[in-house]
Amino acid sequence: MSDATPVLDCRGMRCPLPIIELARHIGEAEVGALVTVLADDPAAASDVPAWCRMRGHEYLGADGDAYTVRRRH
Repeated sequence: MSDATPVLDCRGMRCPLPIIELARHIGEAEVGALVTVLADDPAAASDVPAWCRMRGHEYLGADGDAYTVRRRH
């Protein structure tokens, strides 16, 4: 098991592509692991937490353009 947090670099992508990439790749992380999405599209600030609520994952917050999600299932 790797301790590295997977990072999805979605900078330069516009809505809905960062969410599509998150949905496509979150299954590669172990349950309970963190995934960081780098997204500079302003829509990501609302899209990432909304997607987490709809899909049952935990949104842990943002640090600039870096959004952190914990895989829940």
